Amino acid sequence: MMTKKPFVTKEQITEIAKTYPTPFHIYDEKGIRENAKAVLEAFSWNPGFKEYFAVKATPNPYIMSILRELGCGFDCASKTELMLSGAVGATGHEMMFSSNDTPAEEYAYAAKVGAIINLDDITHIPFVEEILGGKLPETMSCRYNPGGVFQMSNGIMDNPGDAKYGFTTEQMEEGFKILVSKGVKNLGIHAFLASNTVTNEYYPKLAAILFKEAVALKEKTGANITFINLSGGVGVPYRPDQTPNDIRVIGEGVRKAYEEILVPAGMGNVSIFTEMGRFMLAPYGALVTKAIHEKHTHKEYIGVDACAVNLMRPAIYGAYHHITVLGKENAPLDHVYDVTGSLCENCDKFAIDRELPEIEMGDYLVIHETGAHGYSMGYNYNGKLKSAELLLKEDGSVQKIRRAETPADYFATLDETPFYSKMDL
Repeated sequence: MMTKKPFVTKEQITEIAKTYPTPFHIYDEKGIRENAKAVLEAFSWNPGFKEYFAVKATPNPYIMSILRELGCGFDCASKTELMLSGAVGATGHEMMFSSNDTPAEEYAYAAKVGAIINLDDITHIPFVEEILGGKLPETMSCRYNPGGVFQMSNGIMDNPGDAKYGFTTEQMEEGFKILVSKGVKNLGIHAFLASNTVTNEYYPKLAAILFKEAVALKEKTGANITFINLSGGVGVPYRPDQTPNDIRVIGEGVRKAYEEILVPAGMGNVSIFTEMGRFMLAPYGALVTKAIHEKHTHKEYIGVDACAVNLMRPAIYGAYHHITVLGKENAPLDHVYDVTGSLCENCDKFAIDRELPEIEMGDYLVIHETGAHGYSMGYNYNGKLKSAELLLKEDGSVQKIRRAETPADYFATLDETPFYSKMDL
């Protein structure tokens, strides 16, 4: 069985836990910085390139500040994500607003702060126009959904035709014509056709589809297409036997498609945007938890002090997250456990029938690849409270970047009623 090496050691976690009790999410600043620099280098051939980090993946301003320092913008899906991006200093076109089924007030706020609005549907054109008093922004984008099934040679496939997002091919042409007629001067195209692809083929293949669509739209509508957003979908190897993506190979594949399709069409000045979240952050975050119970019934169970509140992915869609038992990295994997949390739901399991070394009470477990869609997907079922977030700094020190929730936080949204005053907080 192949394994993964965590970016923290048992000695480090034992010391950290004296100040910050488990469970907690911890992030690796060094890894985050190195990976972000690699992304920027991979697309440096395109002068207008910008990575718009998907805020939904890891909405923590300390981490967002690191990425902004390196030149990243932010992809936002809500008003609060726009507000968070603004709080770390992002302004105007440093933010993309990619939302669907969007309330009027959120479009209004996006326009107010100058974010690039990425429309999800053709009916949103008059919707936004009315919200903004009849005048659309000079720069806008449309999300494209070609429908059908998207498939690659390595067997990875997804079903855009079953997704709720985006314009059809016919709607893209009609929409661009409408937007041009209403004074939009700079247009962009955006699409997301497959999720968490662990292959260097995905971005280049997606790019070719979007580049061809851009050429056709320019010819049919006369639109000035200034950017093409490849969105996310570049994945990470959650399983230890998977080969990681090579972002430099991916960037070169996109460059080749750019020179073959856009440059001959006179579109060699188009900027390339990306909006990765998982690839930017997932490997550089971990959920650290402690074994607190063992149960020997129809199966062998290890109960930990984290639960699906801290990491939903395994519970909601059976996602695999590798687990390392700190201090036992080289021990034989001679036990089979279900690793469970404490929620009143049987799906609250971080691993099922997982081969692991013998786990003793008090052992620390590192659950890998939780740096994206980990803490951010948390909730408060069973009255469980969300954990702290910590940043392992490049110098080896640890910074608290979000405190753990308290019962006072959980009850704070209640109306001022007699019940609240009776609580022992």
